Amino acid sequence: QVQLVESGGGLVQAGGSLRLSCAASGRTFSSWTMGWFRQAPGKEREFVAAISWSGGRTYYADSVKGRFTISRDNAKNTVYLQMNSLKPEDTAVYYCAAYTYGTLYNYIQDLKKYNYWGQGTQVTVSS
Repeated sequence: QVQLVESGGGLVQAGGSLRLSCAASGRTFSSWTMGWFRQAPGKEREFVAAISWSGGRTYYADSVKGRFTISRDNAKNTVYLQMNSLKPEDTAVYYCAAYTYGTLYNYIQDLKKYNYWGQGTQVTVSS
């Protein structure tokens, strides 16, 4: 049974920073592709960032490139999302997701490919 638990969300002023964490259960975490998605009120869930099993490849949505950094610690079964220079439009519920069948390539931004999801953590950026 795979469980993903996000933490680190909260309220921050525009220009501030937050670091989200996603702790995963599962003995084969080091072989999973991991992603972060977000969903704002009234909008569809969208891709934010993803990282390959080794951490050697990272992918970002254009809207967060240069401001957010995804990383992972396979010894701790944890993936992180460092969010800097936050903007009000970053306000959303942030979800951690796992693809446990290996490496996603062309479909890494496709939320339908991920087979496990966390419960989400709220990030609110005030102006």
